[in-house]
Amino acid sequence: QVQLVESGGGLVQPGGSLRLSCAASGRTFSMYAMGWFRQTPGKEREFVSAISPSGDFTADADSVKGRFTSSRDNAKGTTYLQMNSLNPEDTAVYYCAASDGGLRGLQMGMANYWGQGTQVTVSS
Repeated sequence: QVQLVESGGGLVQPGGSLRLSCAASGRTFSMYAMGWFRQTPGKEREFVSAISPSGDFTADADSVKGRFTSSRDNAKGTTYLQMNSLNPEDTAVYYCAASDGGLRGLQMGMANYWGQGTQVTVSS
């Protein structure tokens, strides 16, 4: 069993930056690919970014490429989402996820474990 707890959400002005963190419990963190998803009211949850278990490979949605970056610290059992050049369209609840299906599994929306979500609001 893996429990995921996100933090770092909040209100930021357009053009600003935020870094989300996702802390995982358990000793198997390094076995999972980790991903980030987001959801707004009335829309399906969408893939944002993911990182391989070793941290050597990442995948990003086209809408965030060049602005968002996933990273991880396996010693700390934590994954991060650095978000730069934020715009109002990035406003959503952001969810962390862990998958034994690799980056491809996360890109297809498949995960073994999900966090509870953290709100990100981009507004002036």
